[in-house]
Amino acid sequence: MDSGSPYQWMRELRWDSHGLNPISLLIDCAKCVASGSIKNADIGLEYISQISSPDGNAVERMVTYFSEALGYRIIKHLPGVYKSLYSSKTSLSSEDILVQKYFYELCPFLKFSYMMTNQAIVEAMECEQVVHIIDLHCCEPAQWIDLLLTLKNRRGGPPHLKITGIHEKKQVLDQMSLHLITEAGNLDFPLQFYPIVSKLEDVDFENLPVKIGDALAITCVLQLHSLLATDDEMVGRVSPAAAASMNLHRAVHMGQRTFAEWLERDMINAYILSPDSALSPLSLGASPKMGMFLSSMRKLQPKLMVITEQESNLNGSNLMERIDRALYFYSALFDCLDSTVVRTSLERQKLESMLLGEQIKNIIACEGVDRKERHEKLEKWIPRLEMAGFVKVPLSYNGRIEAKNLLHRYSHKYKFREENDCLLVCWSDRPLFSVSAWSFRR
Repeated sequence: MDSGSPYQWMRELRWDSHGLNPISLLIDCAKCVASGSIKNADIGLEYISQISSPDGNAVERMVTYFSEALGYRIIKHLPGVYKSLYSSKTSLSSEDILVQKYFYELCPFLKFSYMMTNQAIVEAMECEQVVHIIDLHCCEPAQWIDLLLTLKNRRGGPPHLKITGIHEKKQVLDQMSLHLITEAGNLDFPLQFYPIVSKLEDVDFENLPVKIGDALAITCVLQLHSLLATDDEMVGRVSPAAAASMNLHRAVHMGQRTFAEWLERDMINAYILSPDSALSPLSLGASPKMGMFLSSMRKLQPKLMVITEQESNLNGSNLMERIDRALYFYSALFDCLDSTVVRTSLERQKLESMLLGEQIKNIIACEGVDRKERHEKLEKWIPRLEMAGFVKVPLSYNGRIEAKNLLHRYSHKYKFREENDCLLVCWSDRPLFSVSAWSFRR
């Protein structure tokens, strides 16, 4: 290669005994994307495609989805091309249900969350005759079937149980209703199920079927962070006239530059104008959606609220910071799957592609209101919930014993630890998910 070769920048990258380090190359590609150096990013991504595989080891599989996300970030700045390629590629409800089932079965995280949640409900509602649960992401019948079985044997008899299930897809709620009503009938258990088709941010708390005298519990699993998405898409909101002018200017001058040169300039401008860039004042503000949502939940005066969230700080404004932290978080997830599930498993491949891969794509390729995967750590959730009028409730000791046995059935590397009366589920010593219980402050 001569000094003018486009591959020149790859000479300085780190090599190991197996060749070019794929994570090192991925990070350098990300730097190229962030700075608008699309030619170099394209070279790096092409090389990554040769050394990574969705069927390989944990690193190869993870790098595949991170490189795909970088490609999406580039192509999203060509909205016409992006829409023509991907607008029809929407997942079916049946596929969503299936991949959530795979996550539930192949990893212990959801089982851990459901076990701790159910035990907290049982203990908090020990003497209540009418228990009403609002499930803000109602998609797994196994959780509530386990609760029915536990409450069925409660001293003094089971309570009358109401479950309001909220999900944006009707098909998911139809399946939930079928499973729960059938099981309740088999157990002769007094159960009412209220399905509500709604996005999380559009839930109308004032019109939920909550009655005076209901002992209320709210559960939310891996969803609350999506409300942190900013409402602004550009600093100062560029006016339609200004946007049209910019598009016209772009079209006139596109013919005077090569496609790659035009795209590099467009990427740089987009990075500067993004509300999530490091220079943006909007990134310093809080989402009004979150404040209103927590306030609405507080008004219901729940006796118990259990929140499960990813234990990672992926809501930063800087792209490279997000990528570094996402690599740290998702490398543990891919590693735990590699250690406990065979590489040829079709279920694992679909889980990694349709769930983890889509999350990574959203974290890296999207900005503004489109970026929903805004994970934050427990250290941020605690003050946010306390300021909204909630107070922590210690999680069950008996539940912890059962949860420890559950984790060890998967692998001895799964652990949990207590932090501020909350629980962190870990792979080795790396926290991945948090479970916390709350009540409204009187």
